[in-house]
Amino acid sequence: MRRSQVTTVSLLAALALAACTNAKDVLDPSAVKPPAGSAQALPATQGTSATASPTTTTAPTATAAASTPATPAQAAAIAKTRLQVAPIVGASVEAAAPLTAELQTRARQRGVTLVGSTDQTATHVLKGYFSTMSEGKETTVIYVWDIYDPSGNRLHRINGQQKAASVGSGEGWPAVAPATMQAIADQTIDQFTAWLGGDGAG
Repeated sequence: MRRSQVTTVSLLAALALAACTNAKDVLDPSAVKPPAGSAQALPATQGTSATASPTTTTAPTATAAASTPATPAQAAAIAKTRLQVAPIVGASVEAAAPLTAELQTRARQRGVTLVGSTDQTATHVLKGYFSTMSEGKETTVIYVWDIYDPSGNRLHRINGQQKAASVGSGEGWPAVAPATMQAIADQTIDQFTAWLGGDGAG
């Protein structure tokens, strides 16, 4: 088993445990670190700015949600939403850059207002955790986004995987193409706005 696969196994195990916890529990970044000795430990440094936006699953339903016009309830929820995104844990700066840029672009397209880390008017806070798994000529990005209210109560979780052909000859983040991160960004904002029109509207 490659070291990148060990990372993924550890991440998935941590997610399985986290899914069983109370909705107010935070997925501690330390929970998604691989065992000691792994070369792909999730870095403590953050890869994106606090003005970025979240990511979502790669399920076909996310794409379907993107093509569906906003309902009145969804439009109203989006209009009053001010989204603050915490620094991403686990992604390299190089990989996070196209993700952040596309999140901001997609948020503007969907009418979602992004606010900075010092803004006190945020209605939702997103925290993201990323890892990778390289196998053969493909690399999979594994991600989890938790959505919180300003008081720190977890409201919703978005998680998924995005697989694509590896770039270059390396493994891990160097093998992740910008287009892969951009696809995650588009699906994230689409799924976030879909959630706002449902349970998130409250």
